[in-house]
Formats: sequence, C-alpha cells, structure tokens
Amino acid sequence: MLRMALVEDDDGYAAQLKQFIARFSEETGQEISMTWFPDGMDIAEDYKPVYDIIFMDIEMPLLNGMETAERIRQNDQTVIIIFITNMAQYAIKGYEVNALDYVLKPINYYAFSMKLRKACRIASERNERAVILTVDGEQRKIPVRLVRYVEVSDHRLIYHLEKEDISVFKSLKDAETELGAGFSRCNNCYLVNLRFVDGIKDDCAVLGKDLLKISRTRKKAFMQELSDYFKNGGR
Repeated sequence: MLRMALVEDDDGYAAQLKQFIARFSEETGQEISMTWFPDGMDIAEDYKPVYDIIFMDIEMPLLNGMETAERIRQNDQTVIIIFITNMAQYAIKGYEVNALDYVLKPINYYAFSMKLRKACRIASERNERAVILTVDGEQRKIPVRLVRYVEVSDHRLIYHLEKEDISVFKSLKDAETELGAGFSRCNNCYLVNLRFVDGIKDDCAVLGKDLLKISRTRKKAFMQELSDYFKNGGR
C-alpha cells in the first residue's frame, strides 16, 4: 500500500482530487491510503516521514507549497512531491526542492492519472526498507541502503551514512532488529552493512577508508554471513 498526502486548501479541488485518486486506485488495483491537509502548515508542523507521495498546492494562505516542501525536505529526502498550481512558472521552482512534477489547474483526470502512475512506479521501486531516527527532536527517514555501519559510542549509536553521521540514543540490539538482513556485527561495537565491505585486512573489515576490528568471538559468524551475502548476489 502506498501512503499519500493531499495538501490543498480549496475544498472543491480537494474533493475532485480525492475522487481522481479513488478512481485511479480502482482502475489500477493500486492500494492507496490518502490523508488530506487543508493547508501547508497542517502537514509541516510535527511532520512525520511516513508518506510515499505528496500532492501539494502551491498557493495556500498560511504556509505556501514551496515553504512547506522546504520544511519537509529537512527530514524527508525520499518522499515524492508533485505540485498543484494554475501557473506553470511557479511549479518550475519546485525543482529546487526536488519535486517530481506538477499538475496544472483546472485538473484533467487523464493528465493527473499519468503523473500519478509515474509517481506510483517510482515510489514502488523506492519503497525500500528505512529506519526512523530522532535527531534533535525531529524524526528523519533514513533508507537502510545508505547506512554503512553503526557504531556504539558513549551509550549512543552513531549511524555512519554515505554523506553524514547521525548520533542517536538507541541500543545496538534495537538497531540490529530494525536494519535487519544484510547487516552483521563484527564485534560488540560495530554493526556492518555487508554491501559496503570491500575486503578483510589484518582481522578488520575494510569499508573504504574505515577499518573495523573483527573480534575473535565474532570472526567465524561474521565471515560466514559475509560469504553467504555475496554468494546470494548481495551487491
């Protein structure tokens, strides 16, 4: 099931879009859960990164679509955003917040369904495992594939990603459960994403420039899990 948000202050357009989404779901068999927000402020405040697709009106009284999208992008880089507007030049600015596309008013079902079909395809392909991390009181949705390894440090966990590190309060056991298959402990301080392991050197797992010590007690299990991972076409 895809989770969708509709952010539209005009009741008439909101009702029309709800009908279009329901019609699309019936025609394609795609299960869709839809939540309506009558203003950008309603979705931006206390935003939770749980949506796959957001249809967003640009002109709204309290918080316009561009400002809303900027806030959402602060802790959700993966949600698909499609703007709704009556002026195409406004929507072009949407690429600054990595919007997928835009829908012009008045809305035609055929054009709308084509854009929704494209968004659903991308969302389904992108609908990968992710973890929700609370950072400075805000929740961020992090795709599992971006996590290189997790490190225990002073009663916190450091998630080492491809482009940044994130520190959170959580146990390594909880992280291991959430991240699931494809991750293995090389010792009691490191949980490694096996897809990033470049090799083994001097009893260390090599992840780029990082050398993570493989403990004597974990070595046999870690090496077996690493071997199984690549045998099964892990990369």
